[in-house]
Amino acid sequence: MRCTLAWAACLALILAQDARSQGPKLPERAVRRDIPMTNVIKRAMAGGVRDSTGRPGRNYWQLRTDYTINARLDPATSRITGRETVVIHNTSPDSLRSIQLRLDMNLFTGLTPHTAPWVPAELTDGMVITRMSVDGKAVNLAPTSGPGGGGATLPEPTAFGMKLTSARINLPEAIKARGKATLEIEWNHKVPGGPGANHRMIQRWADTLYQPTQWYPRVAVYDDLRGWDTELYLGPAEFYNNFGTFDVSIDVPAGWIVSGTGVLQNPNEVLTPTARERLARALTTDEETMIVDSDEVGPGRATAAPASGDRLVWRFHADTVNDFAWATAKKFNWRSLRANIPGKGFVPVHMYYLPGRAASFQNAGTLTRHALEFYSELWFPYQFPQLTLQDGPSAGMEYPMVINSNQGAADHEAAHQWWPMVVGNNETWYGWMDEGFNSYMNILSGAHRGGRAPNLDGPGRAYGNVSGDENEQPMMANSNYGGARWSFMTYSKAPQMLSMLGGVVGSDTAVQRAHSDWGKAWLFKHPSPWDYMFFMNNALRSKAGDLSWFWNYWLFTTESVEGTLVCGDVSGARPSITVRQNGQMPSPIVMRVDFADGPQAIKPMANSVMAGDKAAIVTWPADVWFAGDKTYKAQLNFGGRRIEKVTLDPGGRFPDKDVTDNQCPRGTPALP
Repeated sequence: MRCTLAWAACLALILAQDARSQGPKLPERAVRRDIPMTNVIKRAMAGGVRDSTGRPGRNYWQLRTDYTINARLDPATSRITGRETVVIHNTSPDSLRSIQLRLDMNLFTGLTPHTAPWVPAELTDGMVITRMSVDGKAVNLAPTSGPGGGGATLPEPTAFGMKLTSARINLPEAIKARGKATLEIEWNHKVPGGPGANHRMIQRWADTLYQPTQWYPRVAVYDDLRGWDTELYLGPAEFYNNFGTFDVSIDVPAGWIVSGTGVLQNPNEVLTPTARERLARALTTDEETMIVDSDEVGPGRATAAPASGDRLVWRFHADTVNDFAWATAKKFNWRSLRANIPGKGFVPVHMYYLPGRAASFQNAGTLTRHALEFYSELWFPYQFPQLTLQDGPSAGMEYPMVINSNQGAADHEAAHQWWPMVVGNNETWYGWMDEGFNSYMNILSGAHRGGRAPNLDGPGRAYGNVSGDENEQPMMANSNYGGARWSFMTYSKAPQMLSMLGGVVGSDTAVQRAHSDWGKAWLFKHPSPWDYMFFMNNALRSKAGDLSWFWNYWLFTTESVEGTLVCGDVSGARPSITVRQNGQMPSPIVMRVDFADGPQAIKPMANSVMAGDKAAIVTWPADVWFAGDKTYKAQLNFGGRRIEKVTLDPGGRFPDKDVTDNQCPRGTPALP
């Protein structure tokens, strides 16, 4: 072809002819309708450990670690000295040539990576390991050469990376599949105190209150997805721990009260007869009971007097938990009440706080009791024999049977007893599976506490204001490296996702019921995000079809819907409304149709439900977009009654930055 036009026009003509020569027009968007599968989940499914039902596979396994810990606190130096024995049950099909350790206290040396603004309260010497053995063989703690490629040729167990928050012991003899090993460690560290910033960075107030967390060497998780968990502790992202038993003895000065995970095993040795009598009474009444009051201080009044010396040892036992936390103070008030757990009965809720901070705990007991009872009904019964609130510098942190919280975060932290303390997701990688689910359920709890129905309209739409931010990573990215949007990615986006899911399914209750069943299937196990996606797909398929497209866009991308109505004349008897989606994420088309007064009867469409006498909600499923178009002509036929107004996404469930184009005639729709 000889081109005599201006060069730009000529080029456009050539491109148009070339496009025509290549066949039909490509779709405006390609809607991905499957769940992306990474190599780790493919291997797990191929091995039968996980499967497409979302339940544990026929070959599911997980390590178990049983701890016996003896610890002594010296307030004069603020130092804890400990000795622990860990029995590692290798239930995996693999021979383990190494043991990975979590040494989180090394964050306080100032020599390991950490994420701002998590600022350690003070620099210390970290976790000091003085002796270690595996099955009675001493571990070389100071090797002269690097870790190499494996431990097969080592003459002795050898430790590497002991100044990091994740260390490794290479073994000359592997722990056989289905076998076990006994790890013994002697250690000590200073409890950091001072002006630091954010949770877990400050663990004491001077030398009178201690709130140790991540305070003992822990064996890391070894799982079917990535083997040993080697993620560093950077500060913000939290934990991924094995389940097992804990027998913990804590040696403190007499008169100091100790609280912690588990059930106190020696009350006769450490509590006064008065305190024991009050504790027994606390489980017989719905009123709060003061166990140790402000004027009961010191040996013989706050605690039992020691038979000899000036110290007492408090012994705790906990079955099937994934961590252990505790607190102690020279002058704790101790108050208790009971919660009535459906199908289980009464469990005690204990509060330990400094006398001068009583106002922060005034409503903590009733808030926590409501949380335990409400979430037990919503998901599954609270699984543990007690719950403890601990005062201290970290006032918003969770551990099994323990929340470091006053009334401010009591509901949120109590909710963590479901995830990750029972349903043990990997918080370090996928924080949204506990913090995000928690933020969602806090909405439900707050509404119930206020005597109103929960309203989940709005959060789904609100994601449209975030989508496109270059700082946001997809939720499936490793949240340990979440960057500037870590908090949003971990806490805020899951409630928005579940708001939209309720809109897609047409029932928040159905979503919550499926979520509950998923939790029951994974009690005291380690679900992955794929297990959640597959389970919810199967549970909700009858209501919403295959939801794989939904999980792809919410978890693996940062896309939005950006819906709009192309307004024409909506006042006719059978108007057509053109709906356009400018984003890459599809959604159902949900419209509210408001009718004018008139003599004609309103005849609902097959895909509509009436919303009062003069309005209807009409829905087309998300699959109208799967062919690739970004526009859809929606025909409205309600028997001739004149239509006054049409509103797209009236519940605010689908991510949309600009809602001014969601109504015909134009106007900004308000949420119900």
